[in-house]
Amino acid sequence: MESVLIVDDNSDIRTQLKWGLSKDFEVILAGDAIEALAHLVKYEPKVVMLDLGLPPDEDGVGEGISCLARILELAPHTKVIVITGSTDRNTALKAVQLGAYDYFQKPVDIDSLRTILIRAFRLRALEDENRGLLSSIVHDRGELNGIIGQCPRMLDIFETVRKVATTDAPVFITGESGTGKELIARAIHDLSQRGKDRFVPINCGAIPENLLESELFGYEKGAFTGAASRVKGKVEYADKGTLFLDELGELPVALQVKMLRFLQEKVIQRVGGREDIPVDSRLVSATNRDIETALRDGLIRDDLYYRIAVIMIHLPPLRERGDDIPLLANYFLNRFNLQMGRGVKGFSPEALRMICSYEWPGNIRELENRVMRAVIMTDAALLQPEMLGFTEKTPINKQITTEGQSLREAKDIVEAEMVKAALNASSGNMAKAAESLGVSRPTLYDLVRKHHLE
Repeated sequence: MESVLIVDDNSDIRTQLKWGLSKDFEVILAGDAIEALAHLVKYEPKVVMLDLGLPPDEDGVGEGISCLARILELAPHTKVIVITGSTDRNTALKAVQLGAYDYFQKPVDIDSLRTILIRAFRLRALEDENRGLLSSIVHDRGELNGIIGQCPRMLDIFETVRKVATTDAPVFITGESGTGKELIARAIHDLSQRGKDRFVPINCGAIPENLLESELFGYEKGAFTGAASRVKGKVEYADKGTLFLDELGELPVALQVKMLRFLQEKVIQRVGGREDIPVDSRLVSATNRDIETALRDGLIRDDLYYRIAVIMIHLPPLRERGDDIPLLANYFLNRFNLQMGRGVKGFSPEALRMICSYEWPGNIRELENRVMRAVIMTDAALLQPEMLGFTEKTPINKQITTEGQSLREAKDIVEAEMVKAALNASSGNMAKAAESLGVSRPTLYDLVRKHHLE
């Protein structure tokens, strides 16, 4: 039986709540903040019901707000349901903004409260499971080099990475900028027998064309003005390891011929040299270009393409990765909290809704940067949309298909999608979901039952 801590200075209310809830929960009682914090440490309840009017400020909310902050500081994953006799809704909303899970006004209806508690425990269980999964993923990230993902397409990619890593087959990675192509390349290297040797990346689009050949293949002393000594190139440095050519479509055609010779014969010549130098390195390439267009336009030679694309891996854009989006957002939030010593609790329902519906043209890199900036700049407990750079004009992805449906069927489809979106954005908090939809909580319960969303 789950434990719930009830903090209220009124002994009659404590007795009433214990009597009404003891069949479903193990009820722990506290009459003030000091006793509440002691029980929090001793019993570690997952859910706390907190009256804001605590002594010595029974007529105000200062002591209750302070107790709420201390609870979340000691046990940040605790679901705190604020109980207030005040008719000032702004006070309850302030508590929610500080990190409370929900609020409930006196007089308390036991049946409604029981439903809220059940949902709070259920949400806490899901979050614990998610943290365990995230911890497992992070634990294995040396294996996959920090790649986070649980959607089916990413799981298929992970399986492909594990399989191809055991071979020396050339791998060609495609995908939009910011989808993590270099992370996949590093994972292939780390999991291979070459993992103990060098991983040498080179961005073909970041180096001027007149310097790219010497950067790749090195040069001999006197090969050109300023070549005062022999210098090894990236390909040679990757001997026994992995060479990663990023943005291959930017590699000049003349150098693609030399790269093809290297792949065929495993030898190179430095600029200004005549000696064949054997190099044993694995090639992993990547591009953000459309392959068919690049081949048709001659940006990538056909013969080189067939050599480097023995194994193809296409990374999906972030907008197509579904539940991976909030998973990654929370992963970055936790990481930056640790790195910067911050205490941001999470995302507001509105922020989470924007995160899940935004198109993410910059993909994972954009998500990471937005979360990092928000963690650095905010002092709030929950990140709001504007802290992440979202505005009313931010484009979002709203694709609900009603083609071929009757008006009533289309209405039901849209209604169900809106309810699901509100529940996802509020992490199952019925009060917040109802408020965002502009309906009462009983109406939302009816909609949940109607569309079988329990």
